[in-house]
Amino acid sequence: MAEQKTQEHRGKAQASGASSIVRVAGRDVDGSLNMERALSKVKGLGMNLSHTLALVIESKLGIPKATSVGSLNESQIAQIEELIKDPVSAGVPTYLINRNKDAETGRNLHMVSNDLIFNTRQDISRDIANKTWRGYRHQYGQKVRGQATRSTGRTGVTVGVTKKSVQAAQKTAAKGGAPVKGGEKGKK
Repeated sequence: MAEQKTQEHRGKAQASGASSIVRVAGRDVDGSLNMERALSKVKGLGMNLSHTLALVIESKLGIPKATSVGSLNESQIAQIEELIKDPVSAGVPTYLINRNKDAETGRNLHMVSNDLIFNTRQDISRDIANKTWRGYRHQYGQKVRGQATRSTGRTGVTVGVTKKSVQAAQKTAAKGGAPVKGGEKGKK
């Protein structure tokens, strides 16, 4: 049932001259999606920022939010990509930007797709080189943001914790002694 609806929807989009796959900011996006949903598919644009950008695109470029991305021409897509690269200049609030006060430039930037991945790796390697606490945690594969590590985040063969009394019972059973029932002390 749902597959029939999507096929009918795609058929309508292709019949109206819309393309099925559109390249937006380095990401292939389904052309039948509306503006807001298509923008959220780009790495680095969440739901809040894509909603805000859809509103900005509607007000500045005159393209309605409900428009499918496949029906846009190349110049409109280029204008949308310019807004994605510099959303602050279009009036998007800075709390939606993913790099406030960049370490190298000091400007509010927004990174998407491969730029975001590259800059995140650079930040981690800078922390490791500067020997910060975050860098140390990254280097040794530990949790970085202060989470508890007593019971979670284990790697390797460590599966669970056994009590000392159970461990003692297992040792005596391995040596050939009488097994202690349930690992409790004093009971046989």
